[in-house]
Amino acid sequence: MRNSWMTRQRVWTTGALSAAVLGLGALPVLAQDAKPASAPAAASAPMPAPASAPAAAPAADAGAARESGKIAWYGKKFAGRKTASGKPFNPEALTMAHKTLPFGTHVKITNPANKASVVVVVNDRGPTQADRVGDVSQAAARKLGMLRSGVINAELEVVKAAKK
Repeated sequence: MRNSWMTRQRVWTTGALSAAVLGLGALPVLAQDAKPASAPAAASAPMPAPASAPAAAPAADAGAARESGKIAWYGKKFAGRKTASGKPFNPEALTMAHKTLPFGTHVKITNPANKASVVVVVNDRGPTQADRVGDVSQAAARKLGMLRSGVINAELEVVKAAKK
């Protein structure tokens, strides 16, 4: 019979897109035993060490990663400012900011409302808003037909993993 504290174990997983791109599948990042204080020390299992993600995504899993959500765009106001990758921001380049994808990853973004799509390169971190999955450059926003609306629902698909 299993110990009752083992049946109450909780596991959280990361976002599917980043885990798939990194070749990690459904990655548990935190496993916490919900052991009562009165349980004997010998019955407790050690907590697994946190998994460390590789620096670059393997190319084999690149086409399998998909994500949907809201994206916004940013433009000339930020022109020339250094991005998180260290390169200056160019609003006329086809680039995007993403919270977790490695820099250099090529992502196909599709606007389901008008079926427009564009392939962009991740070169920045963001967005800072919790309800968004990415920010695109002004040039990418133009190709997606979202300059007026500013924010759209979009589908993201990794088409080429970042170089190691």
